Amino acid sequence: MQYLVTGGAGYIGSHISLRLSELGHQVTVLDDLSSGHRWAVAGLELIEVDLRELLPLREALAGRSFDGVFHFAAKSLVGESAERPLYYYQNNVAGTANLIEVALESGWRDCVFSSTAAVYGNPTTPLIAETHALQPINVYGQTKRVMEQLLSDVHQQGQLNAACLRYFNAAGAAADNHRGEWHEPETHLIPNILRRAAGDDVPLTIFGDDYETPDGTCIRDYIHVLDLADAHVGAMELLHRRGGFHTLNLGNGRGYSVMEVLKACEQAVGSGISYAIGARREGDPARLVADASLAADVLGWRPARDLQAIVDSAWSWEQYRRELAAGRV
Repeated sequence: MQYLVTGGAGYIGSHISLRLSELGHQVTVLDDLSSGHRWAVAGLELIEVDLRELLPLREALAGRSFDGVFHFAAKSLVGESAERPLYYYQNNVAGTANLIEVALESGWRDCVFSSTAAVYGNPTTPLIAETHALQPINVYGQTKRVMEQLLSDVHQQGQLNAACLRYFNAAGAAADNHRGEWHEPETHLIPNILRRAAGDDVPLTIFGDDYETPDGTCIRDYIHVLDLADAHVGAMELLHRRGGFHTLNLGNGRGYSVMEVLKACEQAVGSGISYAIGARREGDPARLVADASLAADVLGWRPARDLQAIVDSAWSWEQYRRELAAGRV
């Protein structure tokens, strides 16, 4: 198969591109490199274009034929989305509309979309299923909800098949293949803990230890990025077989507390990691955990890697990342 991966130079997109290549598919990455990395798509065709620019996008993809599109290109910082809502709507929503327009013009009918658990907002049930109300509490989550609705509306016109994959906390790395998480600024828990462990002189703060959880810290659902990759491949295969429109949660269904994550990181690095306890952050629920049973039923998919495997791979990547940043590899 020949696939287009938008945002394929980013963290999750580059892992999906890698997995597709391993399976023998032809991969073309489309990325403006505003947050992605050229090294992450080494050996793959890369088209540099901004989805917000319809005419350059159309010209860059003219005459191309793809069996499907994996759509990851989006801005995803919650804080930034509050400060720059117009930018987020332009980039995420308008960019997606342009992509769909070109896809329909070109006859590409299958799209797997990288959505997020942020479309749910604050949970009202212990496990969050796809039937949970969609009540995003930040601009980022709202744009993803609108992107899902856009895909659904186009599908209703009989023009597009789509799978919207809502995942919780992607983590881990394909460290052996020199792929991993590298954001600046870094906002995710596991890489921030590991950067601290590796010697970065930055504070590590746990926001709140008085939640109604077994150890008082927030519980989140972490899933290895390679498990995500397998789910995306399975979702595209589903569209090829059956078409339709699907929304599926991707998660481990168990959840791990911040302290459990910290302890797993300490085990990976072989030493203690210093931290401070801070005040709760406004809007942080005590527990966010997926009900991913529908993905198991529809895709036959279940995550294969536990928290320790996630952290071990992230630690291997962090050590390589530092060598890469220093120009030693």
